[in-house]
Amino acid sequence: MKHYILILAALLSMLMPVQAAGNDFRKAEEAYMRGDYRTALKAWTPLAEEGDLTAQIYLANMYRKGKGVPLDYKRALKWYTLPAEHGNAVAQYNLGVMYNFGLGVLQEYKTALKWYSLSAAQGNIYAQYNLGRLYYLGQGVTENIVYAHMWTNLASSTGFEMSENLKSLVTEQMSPSQIKQAQELARLCVAKSYKSC
Repeated sequence: MKHYILILAALLSMLMPVQAAGNDFRKAEEAYMRGDYRTALKAWTPLAEEGDLTAQIYLANMYRKGKGVPLDYKRALKWYTLPAEHGNAVAQYNLGVMYNFGLGVLQEYKTALKWYSLSAAQGNIYAQYNLGRLYYLGQGVTENIVYAHMWTNLASSTGFEMSENLKSLVTEQMSPSQIKQAQELARLCVAKSYKSC
């Protein structure tokens, strides 16, 4: 019996830091929402340094927007990269934005395309819209109005107005057969859960 009590005590002691980290995270989130960025930064920094992907994204957002810290795109890039490389769609989208618009890095449409594609494959409508825009403008990829329509169609299916506007613009420039092809590609993409679109 004593053996089981020791095992239980050991398990509980391992869970205590997780609970404390969860409490710290919630307090940081509440502080951030109140505009108390100093408190949020103080709580999220150690969590991010310990590998908490969500804390890393919050820190990246703070540095990208200059909330409670000096605007610092390089640090934002660092904190977005870690969760993006672990497959986080939000971080991947934000890296796409940074490379797309040259925020803290050289503007590289192909790298933006890579990160948008990874995020879009997880259903991120903002990444899907931006892929449609890149295909429409031929940035980082060969201009392709059919793929532009496909991606904007997928993103606008949730009512995302910017995507709906771009889809309308693209549609005006397409033949009926191109529209049909784009709609079929969109259906296949959804059927494959956005993988290999």
